Amino acid sequence: MERPQGLVGVSILLLGTVTGTMFAQALDFTAVRAEVDFSKHVRPWDGFGVNYVEVAQSIDYTQDPQEYGGFGLLTEEKRQQIVDMIFGDEGLKPGLVKMFLDPYHQAEPGGEFDHETTTRWMRYFVREGLKRTRARGDDLQIITTLYGPPAWATKQRFLRGRDLDPARKYDLARYMVDWVRYLREQEKLPVKYLSLHNEGEDWMRWPTDGASGNIGTGHDYNLFWPPEQVVDFLRLLRPMLDAAGLQDVGVTPGECTNWYRFSAWGYAGAIVDDVGALANLGLITSHGFYGGAYGRWFGEHRSLGTDLLREKRPELHAWVTSTSWSKMDATNLKEMHGNIYTAKVNGIIPWACIQRPAKWVGGDPNPGTAFRVAENGTYEVLRGYYYYRLLSRAGQPGMAVARTMAMDSEVALIAFARNGTNHPDAFTLVNLGKDKRIAVKVLGSGSDAFEAYRTADEKDRYQPLGLLKLEGDTLLYGAPAQSATTFFAK
Repeated sequence: MERPQGLVGVSILLLGTVTGTMFAQALDFTAVRAEVDFSKHVRPWDGFGVNYVEVAQSIDYTQDPQEYGGFGLLTEEKRQQIVDMIFGDEGLKPGLVKMFLDPYHQAEPGGEFDHETTTRWMRYFVREGLKRTRARGDDLQIITTLYGPPAWATKQRFLRGRDLDPARKYDLARYMVDWVRYLREQEKLPVKYLSLHNEGEDWMRWPTDGASGNIGTGHDYNLFWPPEQVVDFLRLLRPMLDAAGLQDVGVTPGECTNWYRFSAWGYAGAIVDDVGALANLGLITSHGFYGGAYGRWFGEHRSLGTDLLREKRPELHAWVTSTSWSKMDATNLKEMHGNIYTAKVNGIIPWACIQRPAKWVGGDPNPGTAFRVAENGTYEVLRGYYYYRLLSRAGQPGMAVARTMAMDSEVALIAFARNGTNHPDAFTLVNLGKDKRIAVKVLGSGSDAFEAYRTADEKDRYQPLGLLKLEGDTLLYGAPAQSATTFFAK
């Protein structure tokens, strides 16, 4: 059969053109080869979040009414400015919020609950944030975490006692459930998850005999939660929440210090091996602090624990419920990249976004943040805010994490596909090294132009760069040293 020579010639010509372009890009050694494919969805994205911390270390609230977030020092005008910079249309636009349950809500088991005295400014922060979020048609998902139990719930009978008194486990469970009920029914806040503990895996924070709580030596509230105790509470809390009319509030396994500990210290395995605990798990949670050097604080961004649980229940989402702001620089966004692409999470909430340093005994081990409040009633917006804004605005709830690559380990790409939402496809490019020329191939978006914003260590603070056009399917970009840039599809 005679072939249609004209069509074959055109096909060969086109193939040669495309192949030549591909090879030209691959062999351009003046630029880093990178790619974002918005059509390749890695997993659903629930959003980025914020956390207001009010009482974290006080051992006697009547003598030391701690207010670590600092709103109590500010005028209403300044509080509203900060709330707007976080939740407003031009702010961080978080979709997730973490609220702590401190140890001062009930003086004795069976006694009256007081959910208001120690939580005034945390509740204010979330209420005001929810107003702004819903005003633009969005919503929040709230997770509340037992920071530490009342002294009466421990064997030691003092604040930050190491060991749970088994005779008080149902009383402690009621303590947690009543707080959720209060937030849902009285404050009308959309609490979605109840988390068991805050870094409760770290048994080495107490002396071996448990005779001291070590509070005031740099540690916040904790209780030791061995894997067996986590499993026990996953089993007992579900029916208690149901009985309280809170059937749509999920239970999480608490929050280990990092994802390495969640799996390597036995927590994920203990849940997988218990049918009841696994069935009652509503969300996988851990802190996402990163430590790359082997030793006491080693903590890699690993997904093994989450993978084990998703083998049995593939629908489970995972959130980072605290992580460091580090030095509030480009490296911090690389840590976010590790949590998203290596630990495989669906949402990230960093440690306290507003901090009053004078109220942390011995100095905060994680001093980076977005806002810092001084004792004279002033506040400053720190560099961390502008780096985080690049990511939080790009990765809105309901979007999907998109596949990326970069052939340089000093470059990281974090991408979010619109996934049927009204949010534009967006990606953040992080450059940890010196000035670099980067060729980003952009697939699956349908847009040939992106609006760009940049934050850099020494100068730019969410600096608008204007509209950048693709050359074919490629965005050629000069990334300054130690910078991050977010590109929104137009």
